Amino acid sequence: MKDQILAILEESVSVKEKSVKKNVDTLVRAAEAMAGCVTASRKILIFGNGGSAADAQHIAAEFVNRFKIERPPLAAIALTTDTSVITSIGNDYSFDDIFEKQIAAFGQSGDIAWGISTSGNSKNVVKAMETARAKGLFTIGMCGQGGKIESLSDLLLTVDSKVTARIQETHIVYGHVLCHLVDRILFPDRF
Repeated sequence: MKDQILAILEESVSVKEKSVKKNVDTLVRAAEAMAGCVTASRKILIFGNGGSAADAQHIAAEFVNRFKIERPPLAAIALTTDTSVITSIGNDYSFDDIFEKQIAAFGQSGDIAWGISTSGNSKNVVKAMETARAKGLFTIGMCGQGGKIESLSDLLLTVDSKVTARIQETHIVYGHVLCHLVDRILFPDRF
């Protein structure tokens, strides 16, 4: 059992290290885009399924409340939280439409649509990214090793693994890195 624990830890650390190093430039560009978005009184719309839905909510909370420093709230919305909207769309239309309809309703040019999908192929994430693109939103995709969201992303953050747990663990590292960088860009005097 202890060997398994240490093997999981070693794999997790290795995947994070390789993936973050590979995506350093993309993380900087994403943070700059996010800082510019909220500075322009626009918003970041974040969405995904399952663990990625939880990540969307987690990261939105870090932006709206605070991450590490005291600062004004930043406009980020997780499209995974309104159960009445999600279930009505799922019931009346399709589960594939739950994020697309919210992007159509709330997304405006200058906003960021941040789609999270470990496979990169979640139909509802793909449809939302397509709609975001059509409406002139800047798109950020976060996935494992590509998938359909790759061609729909202005910036794509990938993870060098096929293991869902390792992908999700790295996604939350990316999210925390982005929160930190956005705060440093917008509030450098508070560090």
